[in-house]
Amino acid sequence: MFKSFIERSVFGVCTYLGQRLGIDNTKIRLHFIYLSFFTLGSPVIVYFILAFWLNITRYIRKNNHIFHWE
Repeated sequence: MFKSFIERSVFGVCTYLGQRLGIDNTKIRLHFIYLSFFTLGSPVIVYFILAFWLNITRYIRKNNHIFHWE
């Protein structure tokens, strides 16, 4: 229960990448954390860009009826 709450709360970027690439999302998170430590946090910027992009695409798909011109 707590794990699913955390996964929903952190934008779902790692879950999305895991589903698209066929890799376990916990491995993606682990590599993301290691990469963040080695590169002094620069992947965090990429993570937020991906989170923003996923949220925008979800919003557009959810409200797709608004963008249709009739």
